[in-house]
Amino acid sequence: MVPFLDLKKINLRHEEAFKNSFADSLNSGWYILGSQVKAFEAAFAAYCGTKHCIGVANGLDALILILEGYKEMGVMKAGDEVIVPSNTYIASILAVSKAGLVPVLAEPLLDTYLLDPADVAAKITARTRAIMPVHLYGQLCDMEAINALAKQHHLKVIEDSAQSQGAERNGKISGGIADASGFSFYPGKNLGALGDAGAITTNDDELAKTLLALRNYGSHVKYQNLYQGVNSRLDEIQAPILSIKLKSLDTDNAYRRKVAAFYMQNISNPDVVLPVASTMKVLEDTAHVWHVFTLRVASRDKFEKHLSDNGIQTVIHYPVPPHKQPAYKKWNDMSFPISEKIHREIISIPISPVITEEQYRQVVDAVNSFRS
Repeated sequence: MVPFLDLKKINLRHEEAFKNSFADSLNSGWYILGSQVKAFEAAFAAYCGTKHCIGVANGLDALILILEGYKEMGVMKAGDEVIVPSNTYIASILAVSKAGLVPVLAEPLLDTYLLDPADVAAKITARTRAIMPVHLYGQLCDMEAINALAKQHHLKVIEDSAQSQGAERNGKISGGIADASGFSFYPGKNLGALGDAGAITTNDDELAKTLLALRNYGSHVKYQNLYQGVNSRLDEIQAPILSIKLKSLDTDNAYRRKVAAFYMQNISNPDVVLPVASTMKVLEDTAHVWHVFTLRVASRDKFEKHLSDNGIQTVIHYPVPPHKQPAYKKWNDMSFPISEKIHREIISIPISPVITEEQYRQVVDAVNSFRS
């Protein structure tokens, strides 16, 4: 069996360093918002090219807190609109709802699965206050076009960078191409913790100061509460794990690109749609980090069974679009045909920094032997 993602193998590469970091944290006697969190925040801010990094409990909280921060600053208020992709993982949309704002769905481009700037432009109203591009599957959105729209309409841009740690576009890295960015370090991410963890990056001093309080019960000083904050803090166990893995992130992403290039060059099944119409120029100005490698297949269920029968694990990212979820019943009758086609046909095959050549060749053979 070729596993979709072997987290045990990925993390055992760092076993000794993890054990040492745990011992350091244990022996410090300081377990919340200590030196390990500060060290990771400084390292990750430097990596993303931003002035600030604020560690939080998870990626969903990162997005919610950015929006709540803007509300506290008077930039947004309850009922304002935020444009989000209609094909994203539901967390992007939940963040908007949980912050008391209104998500407005815009379609992606079919070839890249990324937010379509033209549809964003069509969805801007007098109530719009922000655009939330989601760098889905490890590839950066067209940030030049999105930032230009935001500047024209005086909007904030909030990157959902949960799947794009290390991705670049025109020399700028994910997390540093907008007003603020939310990261998830869920274990399966390219930079993954050993549990839930997240972070926010920004160059906005006022937003950063506000977020430092909001993540900690609304407090900068113990027992003095400026805001109605929450408890959402990156902890002293996960922070050093992330610091250790950050050192090998670029190497791991380079290996993912090598595997992706092999797939692009060797998958030749006409029933399978490769990323960006089978061309290696996956947005030629973008350094894709291939969080997942997605295919589209019209007869997906049959294809999924074929790969399983041939010992290949797959995952569907994602089987049901957000507007068809019971959580958003009011949207269930809405139509987003591009998103619906993507969700109906998409399927992801194994890719990781520890997949072997024998394994990814086995994947190619199984894909090419499929007949619809």
